[in-house]
Amino acid sequence: MAAGHPATCEAAAEILRGGGNAFDAAVAAGFAAAVVEPALTGLGGGGFLLARTASGDARLFDFFVDTPGRGLSEPPEQLDFEPVTVRFGHADQVFNVGLGSIAVPGCLPGYLHVHRSLGRIPLARVLAPAIRLARDGVALNAEQAYLLEILQPILSLSEAGRRLYTRDGRSLVVGERLVNTDLSVFIERLVESAANADFAEPGLARQIAADMANGGGHVSVADLEAYRVIERRPLAFEYRGVRVLVNPPPAFGGTLVAISLRLLEAGGPMPPWGSDAHVERLVDSMIETDAVRERGEIAARRHSAQGTTHVSVGDGEGNVASMTTSNGENSGYIVPGTGVMLNNMLGEEDLHPDGFHAGPPGERVASMMCPTVLLREDAPWLVLGSGGSKRIRTALAQVISNTVDYGMDPRSAVEAPRLHWDGSVVQLEPGGGAEAVAALAARWPLNRWSQRNLYFGGVHAVGPGPVGAGDPRRGGSVAFG
Repeated sequence: MAAGHPATCEAAAEILRGGGNAFDAAVAAGFAAAVVEPALTGLGGGGFLLARTASGDARLFDFFVDTPGRGLSEPPEQLDFEPVTVRFGHADQVFNVGLGSIAVPGCLPGYLHVHRSLGRIPLARVLAPAIRLARDGVALNAEQAYLLEILQPILSLSEAGRRLYTRDGRSLVVGERLVNTDLSVFIERLVESAANADFAEPGLARQIAADMANGGGHVSVADLEAYRVIERRPLAFEYRGVRVLVNPPPAFGGTLVAISLRLLEAGGPMPPWGSDAHVERLVDSMIETDAVRERGEIAARRHSAQGTTHVSVGDGEGNVASMTTSNGENSGYIVPGTGVMLNNMLGEEDLHPDGFHAGPPGERVASMMCPTVLLREDAPWLVLGSGGSKRIRTALAQVISNTVDYGMDPRSAVEAPRLHWDGSVVQLEPGGGAEAVAALAARWPLNRWSQRNLYFGGVHAVGPGPVGAGDPRRGGSVAFG
């Protein structure tokens, strides 16, 4: 398994060693990531899991967020929807947070649904690693400490957030322990509940809805009760003889990856890796993929946020799971008594070209997320996915091409330098040759980065062998059960 934190990986490994399958392990990793990667994911966010069983059954579990407001006769008189500036180092970005930024969460019902559908061992054993991590705490590594620091203006909006994520008015630093006792107790209650109740549990739903009504949010009891996980058939296509399974519509990340790879294939065999022809082919495919989307050939709907992480798992029986989840940048609101901070998926300006809160209640928000499985001779060959918002599709296309076209092992494919066309400038990681850099600069504006950065995504991949790679750009880790 490969994921965004060593503890996330170890949670999955513990489940595999204890007799669980890949789907048990993915669910365990999702709950663990909610504890140890709180800047990126959480039980109050949304996501997708692409499953392929050893028998060949492929399913996409869509548990992304819904637009809220079911049953509300009118919006709140005063919306809690405030801009917060996050400083990423190279640039500042404004996000809107507060109760008015929260979409109907899907991760918690999604994890429970996947376990009921494909899991093998009891839920209590699947959730044990996350309960232990939340109760005992985990020492922050450099990547998570950095994310907590840049998101401190959001994470510390409430007193509950300040207790969790700050000490003496500052964000937690490397080595300090993040303990979430309320979350450990909340997860334990899921085990004790006969129905494994989620946020739709009547008492909890009424609490959330009351806070929304009194504080300026849209999420209602009807929203929480009506939320459903949707099972879809993955979008499948061929790339140079390799079968690729990706996230289907209404999410459009998978379609964009498919278009990018087909454009690469249409150009014939790939030029030598790192050559000027290679990097120009990559950028040309990115620009044309953008053009396809802008022409309306892909629906321009709202898509997922930037705070995203990924888990890839394969077991010894041939089951594989690829799961991508996000909490946006977090809303600042922690559901009382749970330790769960809800998402801010409604609060990112670039995700809402038609204006904030323009969608009807109950609509599944579309996403750039793209959990992916590659098959050769009808057997899993590579399981991967990425965080990174608009960079998800370009990161995945490059890693897939590195693997299929250049025969790279997962680690080499993931760690190779990347580039990204952002609509006006080629963003370029270090490591390219002088001729390739000159060729890019001759055709397009070029921004050369001095080091690898989480901006370029976080691809976590596993393959048979076993082999795997956690992306160092996002503190990735690999473990073997």
